Amino acid sequence: MDNRRYFILSGLLSLSLFTFFLLLFFYMLFVNPSNKSYGLEKKNYVSVSLVMPQKKHKQTKKKATLKKASSKAVVNEDIDVNDLFSDVWTPKVTKVKKKKVNSQRLKDISKKVKTLKKESKSRLSEKVMKIDSSDSQEATASSAADEVNEYLAKIQAIVYEHFHVPPNTAGESVETVIELDPLGKMKDFRIIRYSQSEALNEEVDKIKERLKNVIFPKNPQNRSSRTVVVLISKE
Repeated sequence: MDNRRYFILSGLLSLSLFTFFLLLFFYMLFVNPSNKSYGLEKKNYVSVSLVMPQKKHKQTKKKATLKKASSKAVVNEDIDVNDLFSDVWTPKVTKVKKKKVNSQRLKDISKKVKTLKKESKSRLSEKVMKIDSSDSQEATASSAADEVNEYLAKIQAIVYEHFHVPPNTAGESVETVIELDPLGKMKDFRIIRYSQSEALNEEVDKIKERLKNVIFPKNPQNRSSRTVVVLISKE
């Protein structure tokens, strides 16, 4: 419905516009507009001219006084060009004598420099070799120290396995030493310092009998060892 309504309205609007323009066309065609014309009218007139008397101005001529220029004789003098620059200050130029270069001396110096460079290079190479050797020695020493520390830790652990802590001895300690051959067999076990507890001292005395048949690890340096073991009572 809306579309139909819009269609009718648009048709009426277009029809009204068409009639409006058509009426305007007929109006312009049949109606003659009145043109207004303008003209000039001639009238009689009287012209009056006034003549004013002119005053004559007297011109006074001033006589110009001319001064005679005194002419002087010009004397031509000969000027010496050298005298013009006689008072000018000029710096004294001193010639620098070039020293003769001793070629043989230069050769000797270059030879010395070359020998010094060779010596410094050889010294540096020797230092580098020493550093490398010391580093290798330190590396081997550190590895050997690690092996020894591990070996001592194993010995201490085995001794503690055969150590039975008696009661009421907490905080007491006994210092012992154990001697082993390169293959790990015990050669001796003795007490260096006893504790203040008799029960702990008796227990440590029994450890020697328990360790007689125990085989310890081999010495990494293939030699006999003597290890100090401190037995601390911990309940």
